[in-house]
Amino acid sequence: RFWQLQDKPEKQIIIARKNAYHGSTIAAASLGGMEGMHAQGAGIPIPNIIHIAQPYWFQEGRDQDPNTFGLAIAEELEKAIHHHGIDKIAAFIAEPIQGAGGVIIPPETYWPEIQRICDDNEILLVADEVITGFGRLGEWFGSTTYEIKPDLIPFAKGVTSGYLPLGGVLVNDKVADILIEKGGEFIHGFTYSGHPVSCAVAIANIKALAEDNVIETVKDHTAPYLAKRWQSLSDHPIVGEARIKGLVAALELCKDKKTGKRFPDEHNVGSLCRDLAIENGLVMRAVGDTMIIAPPLIITHEQIDELIAKAISTLDATAAAVKTT
Repeated sequence: RFWQLQDKPEKQIIIARKNAYHGSTIAAASLGGMEGMHAQGAGIPIPNIIHIAQPYWFQEGRDQDPNTFGLAIAEELEKAIHHHGIDKIAAFIAEPIQGAGGVIIPPETYWPEIQRICDDNEILLVADEVITGFGRLGEWFGSTTYEIKPDLIPFAKGVTSGYLPLGGVLVNDKVADILIEKGGEFIHGFTYSGHPVSCAVAIANIKALAEDNVIETVKDHTAPYLAKRWQSLSDHPIVGEARIKGLVAALELCKDKKTGKRFPDEHNVGSLCRDLAIENGLVMRAVGDTMIIAPPLIITHEQIDELIAKAISTLDATAAAVKTT
């Protein structure tokens, strides 16, 4: 709609990333780059959505310096823009950190280059902050962490701390002003749009985050402590990488930690580790053979110590189980 009102209706293509997750409706699953969802049929992905490489250094760039890799992957966006035509591209959508894809933390060079490319080529930048918004990375938004300036920010989850369902989209002045000045109506709406109870909970939650200095505590105390403890897990024999940003983290389970070689698929090591973790009183999600966590923003140092202890015992049990198969 933004481009239509500027007499550029041909700008309809949205560029997204492989292995990204943006939801489960036909349109959202199309924006996402998860092959398993696309394989379900129903015409997924829908037309005018294309996918480029993800900034997954451990899996796809270990032979390069991380910052060199970050620039190279960001340049995939510019290549796609010029391949399809600048006059055809409407927007680029991405999560600051890919969550459901395995907590893919981009190299430091990635997001500044993405911002430059979007600015230089006049395409909208959409930062999906459903996971990273409202304190997860130690800032109100992950976009602040990476110093990017998105045109639109989809959000959910953290706005109510999960107590009630609520989601929305923040729109910057550049986009909003065009809609207002050109008299353009953006027709949208859902059965439960603007639900008063969910909105009241969101307001109360945001007030609590601000008044109790929750996000500042995450940034200055909780996240640095968890990072130090989490990184110690990289010493474990079956951990190829322990990565973390704010209060979201991942472990890469590997047969050979030096080369990053994975366990055979038939071992189902990720699922095995997940089940052993649950038996051990720890919730870790398995994304293939990548284990991910996203603890509460109010987790204490003592609880972090408990989390790490349970993670170590779970990894030990996983390693022992794999040896017997």
